[in-house]
Amino acid sequence: MTQLADRLSALAAGGSRAITFQDVGLPADLVCDQVREVAAGPLAPLLAEAIVVACDHADSEWSQAAAAFPAGFAQQSSVLALTSSMETILGSAATAKALAQPLNGALLDGFTEQVARGPLLAAARLEGAVRLAAADAVTPYRVWELLETLPADGPDDFLERLPRVLGVALDCWAQQETRVSTAVRELLQHLSVDEAADVDALFELGCDRLRIALSSTELPEVSRLLGEARTFFAAAEEAEEARDDAAAYLAVCDAVLGFTAHDAPKVARAADRIEQALERRQAWLHGTHQPAWLQPRRAAEIAWSQLLLQLRAAADLFAADVWMDSWQAIDAVLTAYRAARTIQPLGTRQDSPGLLALVEPAVDDGFLQNEAFLRALRFAAEHPDACPRPGLDTDTAAAILTRLDARNSHKTGGSDSDGSDDEDPEADAAEETRLHRIAPTVLRRLPMGKARALGAHLSDDELASVEGLAYDSDVARLQADDPLINPLLDDILNRLSEHPAFSGAVRHTFSVLVTQTLLFLKSRADLTRTSLVGAGKAGQPPFDYRRKPEKGHRAANEADVQRDFHQWLQTGPLHNIVQVEATDVGMGRPDVMVRFGPLRYLTEMKQDSDDNSRTHIENKYLPQEAEYTNTGAPFGQLIVLDLTPKTTSGGTLRIDELTWVASHRPRGATTDRFVLAGIVTGNRITPSAYSR
Repeated sequence: MTQLADRLSALAAGGSRAITFQDVGLPADLVCDQVREVAAGPLAPLLAEAIVVACDHADSEWSQAAAAFPAGFAQQSSVLALTSSMETILGSAATAKALAQPLNGALLDGFTEQVARGPLLAAARLEGAVRLAAADAVTPYRVWELLETLPADGPDDFLERLPRVLGVALDCWAQQETRVSTAVRELLQHLSVDEAADVDALFELGCDRLRIALSSTELPEVSRLLGEARTFFAAAEEAEEARDDAAAYLAVCDAVLGFTAHDAPKVARAADRIEQALERRQAWLHGTHQPAWLQPRRAAEIAWSQLLLQLRAAADLFAADVWMDSWQAIDAVLTAYRAARTIQPLGTRQDSPGLLALVEPAVDDGFLQNEAFLRALRFAAEHPDACPRPGLDTDTAAAILTRLDARNSHKTGGSDSDGSDDEDPEADAAEETRLHRIAPTVLRRLPMGKARALGAHLSDDELASVEGLAYDSDVARLQADDPLINPLLDDILNRLSEHPAFSGAVRHTFSVLVTQTLLFLKSRADLTRTSLVGAGKAGQPPFDYRRKPEKGHRAANEADVQRDFHQWLQTGPLHNIVQVEATDVGMGRPDVMVRFGPLRYLTEMKQDSDDNSRTHIENKYLPQEAEYTNTGAPFGQLIVLDLTPKTTSGGTLRIDELTWVASHRPRGATTDRFVLAGIVTGNRITPSAYSR
């Protein structure tokens, strides 16, 4: 054993913190000579830790030693050591960038021979190379070339790990490289009848069909592809027990198709099935390692679950004979309509016009089939001031009515029908110019043809209003597959899963609320005026309760964050699925109560100018918040406005350092209360002040 290996082994046995080259205590020139040998052996993951620290701190003294790592890593013969080392290296952007090219060569050189010699190691190498290319650390051309030439047969140990890697490749590059994606699909089709890989291949083929369907624009093609996806998911679920991922996406297909057919019971059954499937899957995965690079798919499942809640509510309303509250019914349908425009399939950031192509006609037909509902929609759009419910989306209502009127005019041969089939290139070009000028976000969300047709029936002011709606959805409402939110949400859900009551409807509803709370906390951590909800007086920007107050201005308080969080929920995707109430249940202290039917969750607001540490917050506020869970599910939320003084030498913490799950058990009780605690940093100074 070399001196470096001996020191690394001793350091690993003696502590839990990341190992550095300084800890090794050997001269840089001596370490450099030994790095290649250690990188090829079982201690490579420990060496990777030291290299990450050196790269993250731009330590030039050890850069030569770090550069020697890939040459030795090419000789790595342990699947565990290779996988663990790649996890460590790819967890650091600086290290991945510094070593990407030689690492790519180490993973791919001699790959064909490696498949025959060590199939498990070859699969791990391919996974590492795909990760490097997917992260844009290297150009994907070598990976693409390899994917085109992968053998359709080979050792079972290699083939059984292949579908997942191929599925990720399609996630990343299906829209970019037709030849590669065609080769990958053909290989998956072949693997779908191979005993070693058939179930995973069927699932990935289903995901691929769903992805294509959601990126298509023609309704016949969307319906066909969605049906094919359903077939693949059903085959995967039937072929292997406990394939709850396939069961969940099968329920997604059923729900969307059920909504299109106005089959409310089918949508309801599908929503129940996806809830059950995700609950079982969480139980199966509890305590197991899940690769960080596959976490976006888990976040996508939560997004689908949220959308199905909205589609279910809308489907039930279309099927109802009477609405006790027509305003709430209309708003619920408009919410489902908006959600269909923003769903991100399978963790990707691609738009989903295919889903819109299904949901949009279903919404139109739902209104057309019920004259009373249509009259209520028309009245809401024409008399927004008469609406008893605040925040009704009259812009979307007006846009839907315009489209419905155009459909009716076309069907009845109205005055606009003469010459309507004749193309007018000049008029089309003028309309496209107008759209680019007034509604650029609408153009990103809709195909040009649909955007042009929509714009043709709207005035400039009306089009600007629709653009504002699209912009708010696109910018203000953050994405749940965000690289900061995703791992934090994963950790929080795992922690909540330790509680026996976190199951069934409680898991389904509280997870959705937690997701929106994390997005709120992240948004408020970004110090910009435009991220706050609402408007100030006389057109002025809203009062920014996060900033250090200027002389003569009032100080912020907990009521400010309460109003902001309340509006965030009211204007987000939970609007009209839940009841959101601003309450004063704690002797005048402002809180937000969210109700999912019989389930209710309280988010308590506090302010603190003394201490922003976790220990202080838990000791001071947790017992009171826990008391509010005594008559419902033992889960709640606590948001604290940190008003401690801020200095130019201090800086602020990240959201993943300001959010955690706290546990409290009252004296004599037998049930723990779990509380999601989050801090909104107040008294903030501008980022530029820290460089003065």
